[in-house]
Amino acid sequence: MESHIYGFALDRKRDKHSHFRPIEVDVKDNLDKALRALKNRMSREGVLQELKKRRFFEKPSVKRKRKIREAQKRLRRSLKRQG
Repeated sequence: MESHIYGFALDRKRDKHSHFRPIEVDVKDNLDKALRALKNRMSREGVLQELKKRRFFEKPSVKRKRKIREAQKRLRRSLKRQG
């Protein structure tokens, strides 16, 4: 018996608005393994972080500061990797 489990991931490539696209995981024997695989893929795609972020309204000023902080963090990481 082979079926599928579906979840959704954000597709941010289109435009500034977020769209959801399906994530599909095959269920071969064990449903628990398939659910774990789905959770891992959703975690890698950033779905859980996005849901936490959208749980409450974020003021524009706070959003701006968060984006600046994230950009600085990315810059530090890239400089650290370069040497």
